[in-house]
Amino acid sequence: MPDPRSEPGARPLAGARVLVAGLGVSGRAAAAALLSRDALVTTLDSAAPDADLHDEAEADLGATDLVVASPGWRPTAPVLAGAVRRGVPVWSEVELAWRLRVDRPEGPDGPRGPAPWLAVTGTNGKTTTVGMLAAIGAAAGLDMPEVGNVGTPVVEAVADPRHDAFAVELSSFQLHFTHSMAAQAAAVLNVAPDHLDWHGSIEEYARAKARIYRGVEVAAVYDTRDPRLEPLVRAADVAEGALAVGVTLGAPGPGQLGLVDDVLVDRAFHLPFDHPARLQQAAELGTLADLAHLAGPDGRLAPHVVGNALAAAALARAHGVPAAAVRDGLRAYRAGAHRVELVATTDGVAYVDDSKATNAHAAAASLAAFAPGTVVWIAGGLAKGAEFDQLVRDRADRLRAAVLIGVDPEPLAGALARHAPSIPVEVVDATETGTVMSRAVTAARRLARPGDTVLLAPACASMDQFTSYAHRGEAFTAAARAPLGS
Repeated sequence: MPDPRSEPGARPLAGARVLVAGLGVSGRAAAAALLSRDALVTTLDSAAPDADLHDEAEADLGATDLVVASPGWRPTAPVLAGAVRRGVPVWSEVELAWRLRVDRPEGPDGPRGPAPWLAVTGTNGKTTTVGMLAAIGAAAGLDMPEVGNVGTPVVEAVADPRHDAFAVELSSFQLHFTHSMAAQAAAVLNVAPDHLDWHGSIEEYARAKARIYRGVEVAAVYDTRDPRLEPLVRAADVAEGALAVGVTLGAPGPGQLGLVDDVLVDRAFHLPFDHPARLQQAAELGTLADLAHLAGPDGRLAPHVVGNALAAAALARAHGVPAAAVRDGLRAYRAGAHRVELVATTDGVAYVDDSKATNAHAAAASLAAFAPGTVVWIAGGLAKGAEFDQLVRDRADRLRAAVLIGVDPEPLAGALARHAPSIPVEVVDATETGTVMSRAVTAARRLARPGDTVLLAPACASMDQFTSYAHRGEAFTAAARAPLGS
């Protein structure tokens, strides 16, 4: 199928027979965009009453020109695998959005083309980094909305020519069927075992993440703390002249962003590449004080928060945002709900909701933000085959006690028994799911001492006992704020 942006005529995709697989938020947005361009759309979703088809066997791939796959659909789904075998293109909603971008209004220097994308992926930290990036863009006077895996579906946003740029959060699911996107700058924050049931292996998962670098025009950004990332950057097929830009929590080398004492420093975009003083100078972007409002209840600023800020700064600087806007944007940024959010303080004990920590990597980062021996950890849920030995081994020093929820607490209970045998552990009975969180918080209150933090950082998905991580966080907040003895 030809690229719709180069297809002659006023209605790209007009008459194309398109199967939209999945009618979640992105699937509905894709179907609407296709219908607005006079495509012949058939929708497929077994759980959506208004879908045209409810069984994959009903799909006629012989009469299909294009399949647009929603993120939840695995590549092994019969209709997607069948399309690939037949040579029918399979696109993500993100790929469709890239093909349907509209030009911005002409500027004083002539045509401006479509708004560039500043794209972020990673196992953890994507939403925070994209939020920081959007705040930096706003501080620079740019219309730079958060889109993609958070906020507005990309295919909706790209139809508005008024935007200056996009802060795009992308999951590995979205990237798997994204083929032609070429971001202005892109970042992979980290790659840790997650969604392996979807991708099949950590190697395939990392390969999907690495698609974000393909065709990058200005900068491929990566966190130097994760040894998996630099090889992904080095192997990426980027545009000529694109830079590999590392972010570090130490002093940055040439071409990096990092910290000098408490100052955020840019040694990548501070001067033109051929400037004779480039290696001797740097630009100050702000200080850790500009992130102080994101510290935990004990005033400690988590390392991953600083890393996310540096990644957002690198993407913004790749777009040409001035240093002062980085500082102002970071000062203005506020974290979303269920992300290391202080929700209550009772009898000297802080209650922190980090329900978004849905895997071991995220929970480890959350625990690292607290002082040793001060955390009563509420953890557990749908483990999806994950292992927790390294998490417990690395963060046992932070724990005063643990309270385990979830239908199957054994994976976490076993890791705690092996690597933190002296830590008290209470397991909440999985029956009476509706009260599981109130019982967990009650148990945590008994174990906590003044100055401690009761931290919900489950390291697991929520769907065994809750409808979403947000539902789980709301239940924790309600229990934490409930009067004692209620």
